[in-house]
Amino acid sequence: MDIAHASASALAPARAPAHDLTPSRASRTPARPAAGDVHVWFVRPPRPGYVPRSPGADAGTASDSGPSAADSGLSAAELRRAAPDSGLLTPGSGLSSPDSGLSAAELRRAASFARAGDGDVYATAHAALRRLLGGYLGRPPAGLTFVREPCPGCSGPHGRPAVVQTDDAPALHFSLAHSRGLVAVAVAPRVIGVDVERLPSTGTVEACARALHTRERAELAAVPPEERQAYFGRLWTRKEAYLKALGTGLSRHPRIDYLGADLRRRPARWTVLDLPAGPEHTAAVAVDGARPDRVTVRWLPVHRPGDGPAAPEPAYAGTTDRSPR
Repeated sequence: MDIAHASASALAPARAPAHDLTPSRASRTPARPAAGDVHVWFVRPPRPGYVPRSPGADAGTASDSGPSAADSGLSAAELRRAAPDSGLLTPGSGLSSPDSGLSAAELRRAASFARAGDGDVYATAHAALRRLLGGYLGRPPAGLTFVREPCPGCSGPHGRPAVVQTDDAPALHFSLAHSRGLVAVAVAPRVIGVDVERLPSTGTVEACARALHTRERAELAAVPPEERQAYFGRLWTRKEAYLKALGTGLSRHPRIDYLGADLRRRPARWTVLDLPAGPEHTAAVAVDGARPDRVTVRWLPVHRPGDGPAAPEPAYAGTTDRSPR
């Protein structure tokens, strides 16, 4: 059973659901997800205009989209383009504050985007990731170091991102995604991938449909025209979440794997679930192994550093056991 991509009215409490989608108030230090659980955090994008101080110390960079940019020699003024006013950062504290923990490499990467707004989203995504993982691991965000696991295709150092853990606790796996208007962070005690996408234009659907699996293309063609954008969005986010979890990303061609409506034909050993992400986005999560017992989705509204992860947005509160297609 997939988790429904549903509106708030569809998320009323259900009896004994096979998969709980349970937003809940988060403590200042979130507890690690239990075995069989998945935590997903959505973060709104930043508002432009906030100016940070100097960059923080280099501590490694995490990204699902590729290694960080090389040192570009940017000035402090150029680096300030990266600063989000997202509520994850306090005006006056700067990106070097313990609440953000962004490394110099992350700031350089954010400043390298052609559009300043894209750099803001990147910086917000990585600040949120550091704060969340720091809370789970009981460490300051700036103290986290990220590495790359070996690529499953060529064994090169560009596979899934991972955080270096200093304790003997079970590994904490994560995945990060961001699209126009939304950031997603997924955390679990097993390998995981997450993706979020803004609903595509009809032109994008037509251009990209050729990259789908043949059965997926047939399913898309059978959908009424007014529903094809949302349907394609769900197909694509499932596909990217799965490829991130594999560790290959789009270096593995999207048409190889089927992630359509027929659950029996999806990749063996993996579970791929749709997530409710509001009216303008689609999202999905992929985990290695059996279906999670519980998938908890929390929204992080704008708030100040030190507040801890905030309560979810009420428009998306509730529990569902609906089965989407």
